[in-house]
Amino acid sequence: MAPAALKKLPSWLLTQSAAHAHRIISEAFAAGEARGYHYRLLATLAEFGPQSQASLGRRTGIDRSDVVAAINELSAANYVERSPDPTDGRRNIITLTPTGQAQLNRLEALVQQAQNTLFASLSPSERGELTRLLTKVLDHHAAGS
Repeated sequence: MAPAALKKLPSWLLTQSAAHAHRIISEAFAAGEARGYHYRLLATLAEFGPQSQASLGRRTGIDRSDVVAAINELSAANYVERSPDPTDGRRNIITLTPTGQAQLNRLEALVQQAQNTLFASLSPSERGELTRLLTKVLDHHAAGS
């Protein structure tokens, strides 16, 4: 059991909770034969449409070399298509395939199950409040970056 001094620190609580979240979500992705990077990339393509690998890296916060490796994996599974950018032949445009959309749908169901496991002790309104507060903290720090 942790000392009371630590339990009063939101940063400590957040770090401990993040460790549980990472484990639970990693298990969910493993059940879907995927990794977190796959989900982030597929979700970004679904929301924002086809885009360059560099743009995907910026939007998802994934390092450029990791984006390439993850896209290679997604392409091998036919979840995305890589084609030359018609305006700049040095770049590739990544497009979500119908198979990739189906995989994203499966992963979203697994992510929702993981959320339910992680936040089982919270009511729906408490989950909403936690999401609002964490978004506020992240937005504040993102603005300062």
